[in-house]
Amino acid sequence: MATIKNYLSLIKFSHTVFAMPFALIGFFLGLTASGDPAWHTAIFPPQFDGDSLLIKFILVILCMVFARSAAMAFNRYLDRDIDAKNPRTAMREIPKGMITPKNALLFTISSCLLFIACCYFINRICFYLSPVALAVVLGYSYTKRFTALSHLVLGLGLSLAPIGAYLAVTGVFHWLPSLFSLAVIFWVSGFDIIYALQDVEFDRSENLYSIPASLGKSRALRLSELLHLFSVLAIAAAGFLATFGWLYWIGAAVFTGMLIYQHSIVKPKDLRRVNLAFMTANGIASIVFALFVIADLFIN
Repeated sequence: MATIKNYLSLIKFSHTVFAMPFALIGFFLGLTASGDPAWHTAIFPPQFDGDSLLIKFILVILCMVFARSAAMAFNRYLDRDIDAKNPRTAMREIPKGMITPKNALLFTISSCLLFIACCYFINRICFYLSPVALAVVLGYSYTKRFTALSHLVLGLGLSLAPIGAYLAVTGVFHWLPSLFSLAVIFWVSGFDIIYALQDVEFDRSENLYSIPASLGKSRALRLSELLHLFSVLAIAAAGFLATFGWLYWIGAAVFTGMLIYQHSIVKPKDLRRVNLAFMTANGIASIVFALFVIADLFIN
């Protein structure tokens, strides 16, 4: 039990609340897309019997879990020496000796293989694109070594969730889940900048790249606010263009409110509530928004 707890801590399983709700949005968008002409040209046409839908739903959830587990474990493996030097991260599982680097790497490889296997059983296009998805989510861990745009790469990795889940159901690309993916890119990169405020001095001393280390805390927060504004605009565009109902807009209002709230509690000279902004506010934002979007799809 202790070993399982250590691995769940290694991959920060609780952070699944960020991308998983958007994957569910993509999945249920796919279920309600039967009026779209592209539906009939799907590479792997959907089947609407209850058993196959349930299996596909489970496979999508598993894909999310395995892809994220691979990404987090690889990040911890690759950054083990950096984490050991940083007082904030020195107690993580690998520096502390709770999990060996070899086991973390084996966990990463196993998660990658399980992700690809799940994609294989979903449909062909998801299987063909699975290496691309892994390249993005694993490649993020290298980016802080050469670019301050690493936050955007993290956002890109999580943004694959709504597109991938939609592809799992329909087998085709569509502009609507792409708008939600755009919202995720801006949202995640914005709150990752806030999280990176904690390591400005350390990143500079170790020649690591981040927007707070490059721009300073005040300007980084301003950029984070701008990115979150773009996220809200993408969500608004999706709502208007797809003519969602009033439930959608309640969810959008809650999402927007949580973004405003996190910026109200984090200041350049007061980072005491960064974790509250990072975990609580963004967790509420994604879960509540997804619940209202999915409800709107089936009620209106």
